[in-house]
Amino acid sequence: MKNTSPLTTPLPQKVLQVSADLRFAGLVGFWMQLVLGVISTVTVLFASSSFIDQTNTANTAGNEFGVFCAVCGLIALGIGIYFSWRYLAIAKLLRNPEANRRPNKADTIRMIRLGLMVNLIGMLLTIIGAEAIVGLVLAKSLANPPGQLNLDPNKLVNSIDLLVIQANTHTIAAHFGGIVASLLLLNRITR
Repeated sequence: MKNTSPLTTPLPQKVLQVSADLRFAGLVGFWMQLVLGVISTVTVLFASSSFIDQTNTANTAGNEFGVFCAVCGLIALGIGIYFSWRYLAIAKLLRNPEANRRPNKADTIRMIRLGLMVNLIGMLLTIIGAEAIVGLVLAKSLANPPGQLNLDPNKLVNSIDLLVIQANTHTIAAHFGGIVASLLLLNRITR
């Protein structure tokens, strides 16, 4: 006769499916956000090093707010990466045969919603930074009439401006990936 205690009953199919969904979304979200986050961080560090260089301050005037928002977006992205990693940990916990050691549905949904909010806030901050930089680049380019050579460094679009735009774009894409993963998880778990 088989001795089955209520604590070690076989895992329900729904729990296995939720665990698989959390694992998949956690892996995709983690690696996508990590790769884009590293690229963005290196780009922002390179761009912000030009602000420290006092010889190039005229060329980067006005970029400080955009870089500040990019850094805030990267900090939020770091937190979002943690939440993706947390999804992997929850998926592993759900496969625990002891029912009392598994996280409950409400806690799992709360964790996913918190990760979603972090990515939404990070995306908002990064979009604000991108808008600031794009507005600055547009103002610089409009200050140069077609056919005239303007040698004023404050009115020239430079590579640092474009690097900050690229870093913000990568960060926005990373946050978008985290948002999509969280929304898919909420959709799958709450069904």
